[in-house]
Amino acid sequence: MKKIYYLQTCDTCKRIMKSISLDGFEFQEIKTQAITSTQLEEMQGLSGSYESLFSRRAKKYAAMGLKNEVLKELDYKQLILSDYTFLKRPVIIFDNQIFIGSDKKNLTLLKESIK
Repeated sequence: MKKIYYLQTCDTCKRIMKSISLDGFEFQEIKTQAITSTQLEEMQGLSGSYESLFSRRAKKYAAMGLKNEVLKELDYKQLILSDYTFLKRPVIIFDNQIFIGSDKKNLTLLKESIK
């Protein structure tokens, strides 16, 4: 599978997508086409946790006072499904590997895998 979950207005997503070969990838813009529970479960299966897919940079994270709460895996799942901004992005799936977010080490591994 070759799929990218991204946000069209996200400059980081645009920059990362410009830096890799996009041949054969399927794209899902998460604001206009919400992620399904099944898709999120597939991502969790590859990443190992819902927490790894969760963005603490989302404005709603602070607005909802979530940094003061102890969240469980199910909480992360429900929050991501409730609002696209809670998904760390981009999420790139390439040959049963998942690359989440914009961490430099992660991007280096992505570029090596796609070559």
